[in-house]
Parts: sequence; C-alpha cells; structure tokens
Amino acid sequence: QVLLVESGGGLVQPGGSLRLSCRSSARSFSRNTVGWFRQAPGKEREFVAAISWVGNNTRYRDSVKGRFTISRDNEENTVYLQMNSLQPEDTALYLCASRSGGYYDTSYDKRLYRTWGQGTQVTVSA
Repeated sequence: QVLLVESGGGLVQPGGSLRLSCRSSARSFSRNTVGWFRQAPGKEREFVAAISWVGNNTRYRDSVKGRFTISRDNEENTVYLQMNSLQPEDTALYLCASRSGGYYDTSYDKRLYRTWGQGTQVTVSA
C-alpha cells in the first residue's frame, strides 16, 4: 500500500513561513506528478501547487504565486511546499497527492490524483 505522509504544519502568525513535506513509501514516487491541495472547513478542496517528475515543471494557483514554492528531492522521495508571507486565508488542511501523469504534467484537477495523504493542518492567526 502506497503511503503519502505530510508534515510541517502548525500555527503561524500572518507574514510567517512554514515548509510542508510530503514523503512517500513508493519507489515510483520519483516518476509521479505530485500536487498540494488544501481544504478549509466547509469549503471545497482546492489546488495549490503541482510539480512534474521530468524537468521539475511547476504550477500554482494565482493566490499563492510569488509566496509558495513547490520542490522535490527524489533521493529522499519527498516533495516540499515552502510557504512564505502566510495570510489567514491560507488556513486549511494541506494534503499532498500523486498521480502517474506525463513527463511534464502539472495537473490542477484533484479528480486525476490517485493517492492522497491524510493532511497537515496550517493555521495562520495572530
């Protein structure tokens, strides 16, 4: 059974930073597209960022561009989400997901992702 395990969430003040990690137990993880999504209470799960497995192509939702950076370390089987200048509206449960996409795939459609982690909570509050 493939597992994705997120970590790095927590409580941070507005303007602060956090780095989330998504680690996989699957050898194939390095050949998967990996996405970060988030879900706030009472809201739909929404796309945050994705990274391809060839070329490290990236895609971001507009509201996080310039503040969040997705990256991957295939030797560590881990994908990171560096989040800077956090705002209260970034508060949510953050989940990572993986899919067997094309070389440069950075899909934002959550329906295309097959494997999901349990999430890590990010709370931005003064």
